[in-house]
Amino acid sequence: MDNILYYLCLPLGYLMKWCWMLVGNYGLAIILFTLAIKIVLLPISVWIHKNSIRMVKMQPQINFLKAKHYGNTDAIADEQAKLFKSEHYHPMLSLVPLALQLILLMGVVNIIYHPMGYLFGYSQEVSTALANFIGQSTEANSFELHVIAAIQNGTINAQSVVPGISPETLSSVVTAVQSFDLRFLGFNLTVVPSQVWTELFRYISVPLIAGLSSWVLCFTQNKSNVIQHEQGKLSQYGLMLLSVGISLYLGCFVPSGIALYWVASNLFSVLQMYTLNAVINPKKFVDYDALEKSRQALADIEKLESSIKKDEHYKENKIREKKDYKRFMKIANKHLVFYSEGSGFYKYFRELIEQLLKRSNIIIHYVTNDPNDVIFEVAKEQPRIKPYYIGLKKTITLMMMLETDIIVMTTPDLDKYYIKRSYIKKDTEYIYVNHGMNSVHMSLSEGSLDAFDTIFCPGPHVKNEIRATEKVYGLPPKTLIEFGHPHLDNLVRKAQEELKDAKPNELKEILIAPSWGEDNILDSCIDILIEKLYRPEYHITVRPHPEYVKRYGARMQQIVERYADRDEKHLSFELDFSVNKSIYSSDLLISDWSGVANEFCFCTNKPALFVNTEMKVVNPNWQKIGMTPSEVFLRDEIGISINKEDLNKVDEVVEKLLNSADYYRDVIKERYDSLIYNHNHAAEVGAKYILSSLAAKQKVAKEEK
Repeated sequence: MDNILYYLCLPLGYLMKWCWMLVGNYGLAIILFTLAIKIVLLPISVWIHKNSIRMVKMQPQINFLKAKHYGNTDAIADEQAKLFKSEHYHPMLSLVPLALQLILLMGVVNIIYHPMGYLFGYSQEVSTALANFIGQSTEANSFELHVIAAIQNGTINAQSVVPGISPETLSSVVTAVQSFDLRFLGFNLTVVPSQVWTELFRYISVPLIAGLSSWVLCFTQNKSNVIQHEQGKLSQYGLMLLSVGISLYLGCFVPSGIALYWVASNLFSVLQMYTLNAVINPKKFVDYDALEKSRQALADIEKLESSIKKDEHYKENKIREKKDYKRFMKIANKHLVFYSEGSGFYKYFRELIEQLLKRSNIIIHYVTNDPNDVIFEVAKEQPRIKPYYIGLKKTITLMMMLETDIIVMTTPDLDKYYIKRSYIKKDTEYIYVNHGMNSVHMSLSEGSLDAFDTIFCPGPHVKNEIRATEKVYGLPPKTLIEFGHPHLDNLVRKAQEELKDAKPNELKEILIAPSWGEDNILDSCIDILIEKLYRPEYHITVRPHPEYVKRYGARMQQIVERYADRDEKHLSFELDFSVNKSIYSSDLLISDWSGVANEFCFCTNKPALFVNTEMKVVNPNWQKIGMTPSEVFLRDEIGISINKEDLNKVDEVVEKLLNSADYYRDVIKERYDSLIYNHNHAAEVGAKYILSSLAAKQKVAKEEK
């Protein structure tokens, strides 16, 4: 370690000596030395500054990732690592300034404690001999400073006889040291403030100045440093306290010359930060509006999580979860398991489960992450459904230890994040059930279905996309079942029942029902839509996505208040999501990329107007598959799509759609028939496959015995 420190200090010592010889003043030499170091390291500082900008530029995506996978640290880490790689961000680079600061501080401390060698060029033997002559132990770091003081106060002079040093060398040392001015602005730079009680009042200002310089640095960084400005208040003020504390320590317990270096370094860092901000302005690279939205999204999720933990049933549910987990793991011969992330997913399983119960005597084990899942009420009426509440974190372990023949789920990304294939039973068949009719190569992440054995396809477009994906990536073929969409069939039947005796609307009903993601209608163009369509012959209903209201309630309230003076006969806001009346009764739907548009069109046979906001692309490499996603090609088949910049003509487009109701009725019926498999008996097809697969597995098991 001593050798490493020596070689580190050698070039720094030469630089310090050059600065001293240039300005002839030790204090100014330390300041010039500090400035020279900053200039030498400027390329590294620029690199770090650009890297910090990349981090803040990515922060909106990171915040949305954290909101999406809240509580799932593995998924967040995996997605974040991919993002860092794509943006060429180096997370460890942020440690470089701290490491350099510590290394340089060690070097400066050593140089200031040992000026005999680094500034005057004398050997260690000369310094040791002089220290022994005045009875100073060489064990102390400051022994060379005592030697210099002894020479300057006359204790050692050219006539002294110092064993081990020739008269010529001694004379040279005395001459050099006597001309060495250790004072700067009235302070002796070799003095340690904590050791000079006689001059305490004067030297107490040294640690105070050092602490103040650190406070100035931290304060300005919290305001203007591209990455530190984005940190939380706790991190900002925690770092400030640590930095000021270190500065006070340095100011008190090391020579004042080191404190001077520290003060100069802090002040030059402030100057460098503002210079870099001026030359490479972060505002040119960072979307601060998106950053604020992402912060709000994450804050909303954290608020929701906090409210869950405060819920009066939180402890009760934790106890319940523990019992259900043990009960599930103890049951042998679990042939069929359904997994659901929440109560809202039961609707995609309902008809399938009903057909399974009708056609067999099988026991269905239903694992849900939602303690209030509707399945618990359903199970009260059907004893062959065994529901279990297992929280997300325990589900991770449960899935790894799972023993079942078949598991059915609507959750993609199997084996990519927290949901893993069983480590215990390798031949479990994993079946994926689509809960929409969208594409799987653009609306799902890349490789999200690779680990499934069987896919229940809603229509031929999904089947073709999966086969094309297997071909492009050289994947083994999966079992693809021409299944259908039981939930959509159910919605269609309900809508037809409700509309059967419905009377024509007095006014044309226009429903605006956007998605909740980035660049949705409410955030980008709701005002122009309302202004262009607020007419005597129309009634506009604005029905936001429930998730939008949950996350951005204040923003939604501002929109409502903005139009409080409008006649409710022509404009209303529907914030009660327990009913779907406006969906079925409307003559036209306006949406962006929300899945509700497909449901509206196929349930009512009425057209939709699609606003081309930023497309929701989960897989950026979707074009490799060479197929147009259904959510793209359907837009101009079951309605009309319009760009945001063309919304000044939206009233004309709406009128055209409303006047073409008969045309779209026939087109939408035909498209529904060609797009979705097995209308009104998809669940039968799915149940037959599952029972057949189970029978085959049991036959194999018996033969193996």
